[in-house]
Amino acid sequence: MMATADLNVEPIEANFSLKDRIYTTLRKAITSMNIYAEDAELRLDERELSEKLAISRTPIREALARLEQEGLVRIVPRKGVFIVRKTKGEILEMITVWAALESMAARLITEAASDAEIASLRRLFATFEGEEVGAQIDEYSERNIDFHTRILQLSKCGLLNETANNLFIHMRSIRARTISEHDRAKRSIIDHIHIIEALEARDAGLAERLVREHTLNLAAHVDANVDYLD
Repeated sequence: MMATADLNVEPIEANFSLKDRIYTTLRKAITSMNIYAEDAELRLDERELSEKLAISRTPIREALARLEQEGLVRIVPRKGVFIVRKTKGEILEMITVWAALESMAARLITEAASDAEIASLRRLFATFEGEEVGAQIDEYSERNIDFHTRILQLSKCGLLNETANNLFIHMRSIRARTISEHDRAKRSIIDHIHIIEALEARDAGLAERLVREHTLNLAAHVDANVDYLD
């Protein structure tokens, strides 16, 4: 029997918003996965999801159809439902778009965010110094993802966040997969501190450039070193 993805979901109580709740629950579970991990299971099983959510399979199929329209899953007749992984070329395009979105978010932060909100970025990395980054790579990976998510949120631009949200599952997973490669974690935290300093100084041009360069460095790494997406 083919292995299936073990989504972290809980039973859903039936009510008038059941369809939306199923969709939201499945989407959240899928986007929290590291779908580019070497051992990632990408096949979803409707029966298992039905048991975990304690609901019938019909509304699950409707939610999966909606997720397919968004490009998060692919429904293959007589084979099953599979979480979508992008090709290397598609990932490079996504990183380029993310660089544009996040760099604009940085500019907006200098205009819209409070000092306290910007200071919250610095606190994300308060426990990491020097060699400690490599020793706590899993924890740092999550903080790294939190940092980039927070940059978008602090822009206070709803449409920008909504657009970035459609890329998040892939960006999150690629960052998690590559952060331990080629000493990227140590260089990453240095980049982050420089970005925070530019934001604290309200230097929109510098913050925008540093964020864009930081993200495009990820693209360069993927282009040169990632071969498991081909």
